Amino acid sequence: MSLLGQRIRRTSDLLKLGAVDRVTEYERRLKPLQKLYGQVICDILISDFSYERARETALRFFGSDRVRFAGIDGTMYSKPLFDLMIFFGGAYAATGTVEFRGDAEPRVEYDAKFLEEGVGISSVVPIYINEVPDIDQTFFDLEAPGEVSLSKPLVDQTIIDNATIANWIMAFAEYYLAYRLITDPARGIQILLMDRTLSGERASLMSNTSKRELWEAKSNLIGYEVDGKAIDMNDLAYGRYCTREPALGLPPARADYLRYAVLYLMEEKGPLSVDGVCRELGIEDEKRRERVLRYLKKSVSEKYLEEKGSQYYMNPRYLNTWDRLKKLVETLGDRLFLEEGGDETGVNKMKIVKDGKEHWLTTLDIAFLTLFCLNMIIEECWRRRVLLLGLTKDTAARDLKRQLIPILQGEGMLKGSVSREDMEETPNTDRMILQSISLYNYQAVRVPWGLIEYDTAFKTMTPDRENRRGYVHGARKNRISLEKLFLKTYIQLSQASHDPKLRSNVLLMDRLAYPEFDLSEESVVRFWNEFGGAKEPVEAILFKDKDAENPLQNLIMVMLESMTSPSIPEVFGHNKPLFIADKVAKWHYASFKRIVDGTRDWILNNHKLRDFIFYMSTFRERRERIEAARREVL
Repeated sequence: MSLLGQRIRRTSDLLKLGAVDRVTEYERRLKPLQKLYGQVICDILISDFSYERARETALRFFGSDRVRFAGIDGTMYSKPLFDLMIFFGGAYAATGTVEFRGDAEPRVEYDAKFLEEGVGISSVVPIYINEVPDIDQTFFDLEAPGEVSLSKPLVDQTIIDNATIANWIMAFAEYYLAYRLITDPARGIQILLMDRTLSGERASLMSNTSKRELWEAKSNLIGYEVDGKAIDMNDLAYGRYCTREPALGLPPARADYLRYAVLYLMEEKGPLSVDGVCRELGIEDEKRRERVLRYLKKSVSEKYLEEKGSQYYMNPRYLNTWDRLKKLVETLGDRLFLEEGGDETGVNKMKIVKDGKEHWLTTLDIAFLTLFCLNMIIEECWRRRVLLLGLTKDTAARDLKRQLIPILQGEGMLKGSVSREDMEETPNTDRMILQSISLYNYQAVRVPWGLIEYDTAFKTMTPDRENRRGYVHGARKNRISLEKLFLKTYIQLSQASHDPKLRSNVLLMDRLAYPEFDLSEESVVRFWNEFGGAKEPVEAILFKDKDAENPLQNLIMVMLESMTSPSIPEVFGHNKPLFIADKVAKWHYASFKRIVDGTRDWILNNHKLRDFIFYMSTFRERRERIEAARREVL
């Protein structure tokens, strides 16, 4: 056997042995699932849903049993074109009407002519490859703010392979299209479906905008004027946390949210003393009062607040910050996605004019705009009573296994119990745990089903390290995400008519919480978290078992089941509006790809540019063309 053959055989053997080992390991992990189902999952799994109750909830929530919906999905494309990188991102919607009926499943009607008359926005941005590292925050960590790194030079292929600009354009497009749809009274959208994990997206955006040391060096939003006032770092920080709903107690007066709860309170109530702030926020503990005083003093030093005697009041400069940030999002969103190409200054939509000069919007800037836009969507959904849902087909989440069940078991909130060893032996992801339980207990678990809904704040909680009852700890640096904002569950919607074991994939669903429907004494659980030297309360929403009253979950499950389509294999157990939106997005992706390829061919065949083609092309491009020509000859 030749040396080359030996290497191929060795690689094949390693692959086979590794795959067999993983499959054997997986089979071993399936054994504890029967015990897990009988002891825990059966009490938190719901499969009884009512058409009549769904219609009653629709009338209460929407004011009508006939409701307009929109499903949104996006697409992106990036490709080098000579010395340029072309970045394309867009979002597209499938719309229709769902009618809730008391005696049958809802009737779903889809609007026709999605390609010709459908709703969508997109943008394309050409950027020189050498400029990409200055715009894309993927490369910001390679250098200190304001400095050029000489120790880690980037080659073109590294930039091409790692650039995320198209992804950021797509993400902003999806949220901006969602915002435009729900605020357009002519469309009347009251159900908004997104192919994203809403809580995960918010957490990711908060993380992507968390490095304050990069803001001044890398954000070109700073200094951009809106209504005659330049955006500054205080404005950006204010907008990151601007998720306000007094009925839900948001933002809560704890942890990192405390200072912004104080600022929003001042904005609403006017001048207050330390005692007045604590009284309004329900703070009595002395250590928590000390934290309030520290934040007040710090906010004065940062010019958020002004101090006069014992009173603190909002700096007039920041009284309308949120309104200006919303106008900023609308201005730049319209420019990026809706504004037609006009004069020379309007050709590249990712450039803004600041201090008389053009500046690129960086991906850090787009992350800010996307986060602000998500906060705007949440605000409008509460105000207009729009049902906001996120559905995820594939997920590696494991908070049910690692956070929720251990916390509830430690608090004695589960009817049954499961040992830590048995939990560790189960599959690694929540989706596969539930998928396997549904398969092996197909006679007991009826489709459609969903788990109880629980607060997404549980994803960032862990049991108390000292095993104290009533206490939780933040999963990372003792931080717990915003509670009472999103609720999460896992659902399964379809099974084959000829084989009850053949079931659709388990989906992750999270949705916005609504105080009138989700907030009650029975649905709120309370914990303590020790943060910053003070003991602070954490309140989370949890529908404790399958018997808990949850009218919105019943409505959603009835609606989602009606939006599946057994006649389309790809929609088996998934959502048809999102499927249609995905197909529209793919059509636009293919069309744009042909445009880019056609532009490249036009340049290559333009006799006026012939003298420059050789120098514009990279070595890889020239080699690919030569190799392609050689293959054609052969």
